[in-house]
Amino acid sequence: MSHAYTATVLWSRNGESFSDGRYSRGHVWRFDGGIEVAASSSPSVVPLPMSRADAVDPEEAFVAALSSCHMLTFLAVAGKKRFTVDRYEDRATGLMTKNAAGKLFVSQVTLDPIIAFSGEKVPTPEQIAELHHLSHQECFIANSVLTEIVVKGIPSH
Repeated sequence: MSHAYTATVLWSRNGESFSDGRYSRGHVWRFDGGIEVAASSSPSVVPLPMSRADAVDPEEAFVAALSSCHMLTFLAVAGKKRFTVDRYEDRATGLMTKNAAGKLFVSQVTLDPIIAFSGEKVPTPEQIAELHHLSHQECFIANSVLTEIVVKGIPSH
């Protein structure tokens, strides 16, 4: 079974100079269902005002996609194990470094989830670690990238 996912990325020069590199990197991401997101290069890569600090950059989106996928998989796995999750908050961080060829890449994403459980069956720290391990194994996005993904406080398997 396969699934197709689409996004439209729209940028326009809007009469700005181009060949001198001083054009806006601001653009729009459009997703199915009509959602539009303001996007831009990261101000740490392309300085302001050619970037937009108030927009999502691809690196942030990558970190958010990994965190979101891990969370959604965690919720599904926890539910199957009959644990009740009340709240899940993750302050994920991506680290950009140079690879062996000297090219920048997001080399590590660290997930730092705080999870609240309730009910008669609350998982032990060992069970939480196992839930994260299973979630990482099943996360579609994690299975699609080479970036190291670390969950704070959870030993590696």
